[in-house]
Amino acid sequence: MSFEWKEVRLSDIAEFANGKKRPSESGKIPVYGGNGIMDYTNSYNSEGETVIIGRVGAYCGNVHYENQPCWISDNAIAAKPCIKGTGRYLYYKLKSMNLYNMRIGSSQPLLTQSLIKDIVMKIPSTSEQIKISDILTALDYKIELNNAINKNLEEMAQALFNSWFVDFEFPNENGEPYKSSGGEFEESELGLIPKGWKQGTISELGEVAGGATPSKKNEDFYTVRGIPWITPKDLSKTNNKYISRGEIDITQKGFSNSSVKLLPKGTVLFSSRAPIGYIAIAKNEVTTNQGFKSVIPFKHVGSEFVYYLLKSNVETIECRASGSTFKEISGTEMKRVPVLIPTENVLAKFNEIVEPIGRLTQKCEEENEDLTQIRDTLLPKLMSGEIRVPVEQDHNHPDLPKVAESSAIYQP
Repeated sequence: MSFEWKEVRLSDIAEFANGKKRPSESGKIPVYGGNGIMDYTNSYNSEGETVIIGRVGAYCGNVHYENQPCWISDNAIAAKPCIKGTGRYLYYKLKSMNLYNMRIGSSQPLLTQSLIKDIVMKIPSTSEQIKISDILTALDYKIELNNAINKNLEEMAQALFNSWFVDFEFPNENGEPYKSSGGEFEESELGLIPKGWKQGTISELGEVAGGATPSKKNEDFYTVRGIPWITPKDLSKTNNKYISRGEIDITQKGFSNSSVKLLPKGTVLFSSRAPIGYIAIAKNEVTTNQGFKSVIPFKHVGSEFVYYLLKSNVETIECRASGSTFKEISGTEMKRVPVLIPTENVLAKFNEIVEPIGRLTQKCEEENEDLTQIRDTLLPKLMSGEIRVPVEQDHNHPDLPKVAESSAIYQP
């Protein structure tokens, strides 16, 4: 370790205070708990750089950063850096530690100020702290930007689906909105539908396929890198629209000794229990456990259309589920779910628009996976000094004021 790094207690570089019960009034100021922003209010009990640490429960030890006025709730601890501009470094430093392992209590995990304040660590000069946080912040910013792009893309595609297949404003032969331009409608069990469309079932849009679990008693059936095998739990841990594999793969031996089915690229995965309604599109050949009733779209239908159709019909599918311990939709019932089937011409026009949107979404998701891996690899190395960043001598940065000189108002 370079002589420039010094050993400090966390209480030497930050001031701490427990949060307070959130106000009942709603507003635009974020309220932070252990799991991040949990609500919005019209008051704040902290402004300027604030590191939020989950204090109790399942989110005990989670770390968040805010640089705008916010309210820290009573299930979190606020940490204010003593030197202005070092809040981001403090955030990344705490994020690189496993604060959850420092908790006390078993039934109700708890982190206290005294536990956190007594943490001893080595830190570099202020200049190097800022340089390190700049690198990591740039990666996080790009990830956030990609997420924002994908959110907008998803809203655009969903709005288009609703306009065409719910409001029936798809373009007619003259490129005009069908319903608004006096398009013809016919009676059906689903109500009035555009002429030429029909009431059908999911089985008319694609093949419904289930999954299976190779015996967990045989370790030879599972591997780190093999045939992708996905569970609903895997979908619960990601907001991605597209997925290539889960936490664990199965081996060829596991595949051959079970009723697992290999699903092609483009299959729309739909969790059929615990809970019903996680949805994703397979980026490559995958298998799943029995917690799915996936749809392999027919070629003229397309993955994107089936994806948005299933999203729009989650409640309908849930209503057809059965079971005492937990609700589950069977393969037979999934095939029978009533849906409105447009003409192939309308489907083709829809796919022509949404498929490029999907490709861009997938590109952003893959870029974020790479950026996240880079950030998570760099984080511990930068925080330990294994990787150093070049900085000019800062002479303790006399130009950087203490937080007490800024407008921070947090009161313990």
